Amino acid sequence: MLIKRPADIEPSEITSESVYQRRRTLLKMSGLATAGAIAGIPLLSLAEQEGISGRELQGVIESPLSTAEPANSWQDITTYNNYYEFGTGKADPARNARDFEPRPWSVVVKGECDKPGRYDFEDLVDNQQLEERVYRFRCVEAWSMVIPWVGIPLASIIGRLQPNSNAKFLRFRTLHDPERMPGQRRRTLDWPYTEGLTMAEAMHPLTLMAVGLYGRELPNQNGAPMRLVVPWKYGFKSIKAIAEIEFTRRRPRSSWEQAIPSEYGFYANVNPEVDHPRWSQARERPIGFGLFARKKPTLMFNGYADQVASLYSGLDLRKNF
Repeated sequence: MLIKRPADIEPSEITSESVYQRRRTLLKMSGLATAGAIAGIPLLSLAEQEGISGRELQGVIESPLSTAEPANSWQDITTYNNYYEFGTGKADPARNARDFEPRPWSVVVKGECDKPGRYDFEDLVDNQQLEERVYRFRCVEAWSMVIPWVGIPLASIIGRLQPNSNAKFLRFRTLHDPERMPGQRRRTLDWPYTEGLTMAEAMHPLTLMAVGLYGRELPNQNGAPMRLVVPWKYGFKSIKAIAEIEFTRRRPRSSWEQAIPSEYGFYANVNPEVDHPRWSQARERPIGFGLFARKKPTLMFNGYADQVASLYSGLDLRKNF
């Protein structure tokens, strides 16, 4: 497949460290939820935004793997969410996850690895170096936003768990607790939510286990205490509230693949050349600039083609969607 990146649109290009340092001022800014931001109205700094909450994370380092785009506002990121465990509406998670307690938390690790067991969240995270990475989040419904995640390269966690030579895939499962997650009381999906990656995808430097955003602990509605972020894939691959990690020999079936296999495949790579059966994927609407914001062309692999296309060499991405 020929992969093209429009010369005049590079929202997700990987920047050099020197350029990254110069753009730090932009990353402290956020998009206004009005079209006025496009017209040149100054963006709000994080300190000027309303509703900021959560414990500030310490010792976060800046990653050179970020996009060159300014991030969306805290308000955008925390009030417009897909998180069916807390409801199917975009505003439902912020409302219904308000009283969710993500501590204490543990993760069961099993399958083809030398270090299976139940790990406390702190055991997996606290002794790891946290990085801030600004990634474009692309949803299959053809909208997007830019989020300053804080997290740990998934490869670092995998290395500690020591997968063996039989581990070809990872299966992730979210918490299954209908009392705490009211959306699970409905049969919207076959709970608990399940996702998967190939080992190559999981070990890629861009793949992140996020534990925060904007330098603070991850809000409940964004997947606290830990969620997957794979920036070249559609957002439904970014499983939230991860409670189980399994190393497997065979490719797992993800929740959406199981529910609607004709619409949602295992790979879920952003491919503007392949339409969803019910809408086009060729263009996207950036969240945070009003309903009349101009759509922009969708980039192959969400703009990360130079970094990840080699993972799919020889794979027909029209059939393996």
